[in-house]
Amino acid sequence: MVRVGLVHGFVLTAALSSFGCAVGPNYSRPELMPPQQFRFDEKVAQAETLADAPWWQVFDDPTLQALIREAITHNLDLKVAAARVEEARARAGIAKSFLYPQVDGLANYTFRQASGSSDLRNEDGTHGTGVYGFQLSWELDLFGRLRKGQEAALALLLASDHGRRGVLITLVGDVASNYFLLQELDVQLEIARQTLRLNDETVTYFRNRLDGGVSNRLELDRIQANRALTAAAIPQLQQQIAIVENLLSLLAGRAPGAIGRMQGLGDLAPSIPPGLPASLLERRPDVAQAEQLLVAANADIGAAKALFYPTINLTGFLGGVSGDLNNFLGGGGGVWSVGAGLLQPIFQAGRIRRNLEAMQARYDAALAEYQKAALNSYREVANALVTIQKLAEVRVEQQTGVVALQDASELSRARYDAGLASYIEILTADQDLFQQQMLLAQTRGAELRARAELYRTLGGGWRP
Repeated sequence: MVRVGLVHGFVLTAALSSFGCAVGPNYSRPELMPPQQFRFDEKVAQAETLADAPWWQVFDDPTLQALIREAITHNLDLKVAAARVEEARARAGIAKSFLYPQVDGLANYTFRQASGSSDLRNEDGTHGTGVYGFQLSWELDLFGRLRKGQEAALALLLASDHGRRGVLITLVGDVASNYFLLQELDVQLEIARQTLRLNDETVTYFRNRLDGGVSNRLELDRIQANRALTAAAIPQLQQQIAIVENLLSLLAGRAPGAIGRMQGLGDLAPSIPPGLPASLLERRPDVAQAEQLLVAANADIGAAKALFYPTINLTGFLGGVSGDLNNFLGGGGGVWSVGAGLLQPIFQAGRIRRNLEAMQARYDAALAEYQKAALNSYREVANALVTIQKLAEVRVEQQTGVVALQDASELSRARYDAGLASYIEILTADQDLFQQQMLLAQTRGAELRARAELYRTLGGGWRP
């Protein structure tokens, strides 16, 4: 009957603990008032969004897709982020465990000696006592301190998982951007090599004219200097290519080495509406992570407020006692005990109140970080949109300039052969054409990187 009553008592206290009054505010998402549409986005109705497409459809390049998959599998930063998620999951489990009773096995045997005593059992004046059994302890969470702690730990787990997604987004975006940069550098290197071949032909042409007595040394020197300027650009581009390849190797989790890629920059993807600004609150992992940190800070306020209220602990013991070491577990008698304790803070020199003030200040900081993350997400998408739009306009003008300068280069040679122009026209036309071709390749690469950046800022479609 005693044990049954003990069980019934713990069931009753468990019910009281479960339905206790948790102090502190309940979390509600703050109002952020997102803009109705992005700046430089002319589409009001945006039923379709770029963020809904998976990355392997947006980046329709098998070589790039293979590189991204390799990075997702082997990148070390992503492995660190995954390990932190597992750590946060374990800590959430620890916080949850405090809601349940703690049961410990107990066994000890003590020898005592009292010299001069007349009632000692043994002639040598020693007495042994052994106790064994199970000890139970339980804190009743009547005011929600433990439940708020579990809520905070769960929010930190979710924040950690959103952080892992943020690392994944950054990783895929970095791989795509550097891959496009590599293609851009390849195009610029090919332009430099083609221009160098043209410069070599021009140097040969003017050297033959000098040898034939129809030209002068000044013309040849200027042409050779222009050729050296083009040749110097080639090792610089090769150096940049090697550096980008080494960075991509690091992102892919392998030793520095060559990176396979498709040649050329390819056609740009069609323009796709980016989606409504409000959707960023759900898609962007950094915004979601900031909100979960806000949830955790809100729960910490409740846990801090619960410290003002009494703490009630239940203890119980069920076991046996023995005075014979040789028959420790089989002799003696049984023993059980049940106890309850209450601790009410009276004077803490303001420590509990200051702790509450610290938690409230932490919540205010988390709220500001959440608002900042949301505003920053709007800013990044707006920047990506205007960058794509303006780079497209720049590219059109640069393409027109390249066509015109190619014609000018051919005309300058024909005019020189006809005696209607000096070698300066050839020199200037070649230099201008080379620079304009390099700028066009740079703009086309920047356009592709801007589309990858837009996809990253929208926070969607990155799951493999």
